[in-house]
Amino acid sequence: MKALLPAFCRPMGYVVMALALFLPMLLMMMGRVTDANLLFYKECSKLLMMIGALMILFALTKDESQETERIRNAATRNAIFLTVSILFVSMLYRVAIGDIMSVDTSSFLMFLVVNVLCLEFGLKKAAAERLFRKNGR
Repeated sequence: MKALLPAFCRPMGYVVMALALFLPMLLMMMGRVTDANLLFYKECSKLLMMIGALMILFALTKDESQETERIRNAATRNAIFLTVSILFVSMLYRVAIGDIMSVDTSSFLMFLVVNVLCLEFGLKKAAAERLFRKNGR
């Protein structure tokens, strides 16, 4: 999978995700979040997290290569497997306890976050392997 966004979108994606994570808490401390608008802030926060994760996934890295594309593809494959596994276990848990009221609505966000984690792990692993190969020779 080729990168679609410029390299500056990668750190900006982390900023957007951090903003989406901490802004609702700050708004709650200032008294802006009420029972009437809680759902609005929750959904906006999820949307911002999705946008931030997509910015991270689709941004160029500073040393973009075929290996980076391979790592990005492997991260997506691993994220799909992990997300389906996690969702399956949570579905089994809800069936086991007889919970018919709750619904999981954040599975795409969970997929994106797991994908970012797999991508970061793959990139750091590849960098460490390159470093040890260079020092080993």
